[in-house]
Amino acid sequence: MKVLITDKINEAAGKILEGIAQVDFLPTMSEDELSAKIVDYDALMIRSQTKVTKKILEAGKKLKIVGRAGVGVDNVDIEAATQNGVIVVNSPDGNTNAAAEHTIALMLAMSRNIPAAAESTKEGKWERSKFTGVEVFGKTLGIIGFGKIGHHVAQVAIALGMKVIVSDPYTTKESVEKIGAKYVTNLDEFWGQCDYITIHTPKTKETTALINRNTLNRMKKGVRIINCARGGIIDEAALKEALESGQVQSAAIDVYETEPDITASPLYNCSGNIVMTPHLGASTAEAQFNVAIDVAEQIKEVLSGGSARAAINIPALKSDILEPVKDYMQLAENLGELVRQLSKGNLKNINISVNGNLAELNVAPLEVAVQKGIFSSSVEGVNFVNAPLIAKKRGINIITSKSQKDCTFIGSISVTLTTDSEENTVTGALIAKNMPRIVRINDYNMSIEAEEHMLIVPHENKPAMVAKVAAVIGEHNININRMQVAQKSNNNDNVSIMIITIDRDVDDETMKTINEIDGIQNAQYIKLNA
Repeated sequence: MKVLITDKINEAAGKILEGIAQVDFLPTMSEDELSAKIVDYDALMIRSQTKVTKKILEAGKKLKIVGRAGVGVDNVDIEAATQNGVIVVNSPDGNTNAAAEHTIALMLAMSRNIPAAAESTKEGKWERSKFTGVEVFGKTLGIIGFGKIGHHVAQVAIALGMKVIVSDPYTTKESVEKIGAKYVTNLDEFWGQCDYITIHTPKTKETTALINRNTLNRMKKGVRIINCARGGIIDEAALKEALESGQVQSAAIDVYETEPDITASPLYNCSGNIVMTPHLGASTAEAQFNVAIDVAEQIKEVLSGGSARAAINIPALKSDILEPVKDYMQLAENLGELVRQLSKGNLKNINISVNGNLAELNVAPLEVAVQKGIFSSSVEGVNFVNAPLIAKKRGINIITSKSQKDCTFIGSISVTLTTDSEENTVTGALIAKNMPRIVRINDYNMSIEAEEHMLIVPHENKPAMVAKVAAVIGEHNININRMQVAQKSNNNDNVSIMIITIDRDVDDETMKTINEIDGIQNAQYIKLNA
């Protein structure tokens, strides 16, 4: 395997990965250069300079994961990555302290006119009165976005004696008030209360140009604005006008729409009071080391067959959600594979039922695993990333239900697949810790371990049926690992099924011979990713 690392990432990342892959450190490349280069790589690790476009992702036929050493991933085409089955991960915690501290540093720097005063002093001037500043003590800081960075900024600001108000639809009033801040339910109430405003949200459809001419005019005259989040959240032309008119007293900006070409920004050569830094929010030695280690470890885990703890495009597989149900993941995937291979016709609906202890948990990872199993026999390159997208694009209904009643096992999963011609149900369970078993196929009860090669053989209940099937298997030099004969609880139709696990695949000729045995009813070869 090969991993490409670009954008000047700490070399510690390479040391983590070198045990499982060839690691190449290369400079930041253009779209065309990276498209040509990425063909040979299984993983790509970047910072903010590289734009991972649809073209690059489609060229990366072997690409399994893109790791962004930092928080923001707006330089990665998430939709294209998902469509191509590429996991996108980031490091949501690695630069929290650095970004929060830079926010506070910029707030204080613009409040006390530090950059201009430093430049003046280095020129030999002594202009104390010219650079009289303001104190932050007692002022109101408005924070948009109360994630880890926004939370940290709020705590420091409160320690500095500031009043803090927060606007974030994804947090709760209780969590804001717990640290001594005030929660504002909507931005209409927010703008006019703030002496300072700082932004800590990702750039999305909703947040692009969130601060614009309209919102700037609704703020207090003389407000001060800080942005260490993402370029594009502020309309830079509108901010320049507000700075030059005095509506905004000063601004401290670390991120821009035109990075790294700062000369293309309307804020370049702005005559207003502005402090500008070149995207330094995460640029501390500690943060760069932390994010490099974090993302490298996730890439290593994925390339080793595990799952990433901070996957942007598969939130169901984040570690805190995955951990409680991880013992069922392989079983859920196998059930999806099994029920699809048993079923003829075009897929219409998938019903997933979980019982026992599983009913108390978030089973989103199991839903993804079932979908991956179902589509693996008909879609090339299906994985945990693109399986839900495949289901959505095909208009397939997925319904999940939960029940804690009458469960014989620790926990069980039933998958019912409906096509345009039939319906089949398979059930799996943990019969003990780390002992997953297939326990039911339609009306037949059993307990058998999922294996890569299996035969499902419905047959009439009459003498020598098992012997006849075993003889055909032996004649074709196939070894039987395990076998069970399962009957319906009410076997009025005199039909049972054999479930046989074998050591290799079965060709069409062998299956034809088995199905020609008198009394055999549509025997099927099943191949699982067990």
